[in-house]
Amino acid sequence: MNVDRRGFLAGAAAAASITTLAAAGPAWAQPAPAPAVPKFPFPNTADLRILVTGDAGTGARPQWAVADAARALHAQRPFSLAVGLGDNVYESGPWADDDAQFKAKFEDPNNGLDFPWVMVQGNHDNSSLFPGDGGWLLRGDHEVAYHARSARWWMPSRYYSVRIPHEQPLVEFFVLDLNPIAAYLPPLFNEYWSATGTFMTEQAAWLDRAIAESPAKWKIALTHHPYLSNGPHGNAGEYDGIPVDLVNGSEVKKFLEVHVLGKCQFLLSGHDHNLQVLDPTTDCKGTRQIISGAAAKTTNKGVPDRNPAQYQTYTDLGFMVLDLTASSADLGVYTVDPSNPQPVNVFQRRLA
Repeated sequence: MNVDRRGFLAGAAAAASITTLAAAGPAWAQPAPAPAVPKFPFPNTADLRILVTGDAGTGARPQWAVADAARALHAQRPFSLAVGLGDNVYESGPWADDDAQFKAKFEDPNNGLDFPWVMVQGNHDNSSLFPGDGGWLLRGDHEVAYHARSARWWMPSRYYSVRIPHEQPLVEFFVLDLNPIAAYLPPLFNEYWSATGTFMTEQAAWLDRAIAESPAKWKIALTHHPYLSNGPHGNAGEYDGIPVDLVNGSEVKKFLEVHVLGKCQFLLSGHDHNLQVLDPTTDCKGTRQIISGAAAKTTNKGVPDRNPAQYQTYTDLGFMVLDLTASSADLGVYTVDPSNPQPVNVFQRRLA
């Protein structure tokens, strides 16, 4: 999407009042309806191989190429599950829970990758006036409702956690919905969605309790919007270079610093269409930021020295693979050439 976000801000306040009317009312903070189809089961093993992908949902050839490469790797050594880090249905999100876009942009490209996909909501999944504005928050509820229709798609609520295995978990994923505090059309006149409103307050209380009570060896937060990024969107609090607190991710920064950093070993995000393995900084309190948002698009630009990184690429499509055992966390980064969709391992390292 090519949008002059700085120029757009001049009309954002007026537009937000319109968008808020469409976003009034409660969100899916409760479980989705019971699935109408059998779900692929989560593994019950002592080691896990996790496909990490994000910003995938175009239905176009680049997405298919990345999925083809993932299928090739899966055939060699099967994945246990996948995480999808948001922007699941480009460009503006689904219109209903039976929208044909789910098939064209998720089911068909991922055919054969038959395991649970732990899904995160992105800004493009909640679009209103322009693609990716995050201004129609109830639109994302269609993705929650789709949980009941798909064997792969796992999104029982807008925010939730998954323990794997469920008993004596090796890992617990904490899936967060930060769209209300990261939207380019912020919900200025709707207390429910505001930074101090019901949705974010309840999510924060749930997250604090869930992390504190988790018996998992590995605690991993999943978001669409990152805390740190060397990509064009930049760090939380400075998103897109916009000097407006409600739009530049300042509330995302506060939320992650209070509720995630120092409490989870990893923070996996998308949003920027690239692949980054960042080093923890002092502000991260030991939590490592990883960005995998190149499953269908690339940015071709970044600021490589904004944050220290072990690996980063802005020109290549690709995905990551996280291998977890009780004693180790190994990360592999794979790039994909659309003309020859085979996975190329460009980075492999034990991170913990």
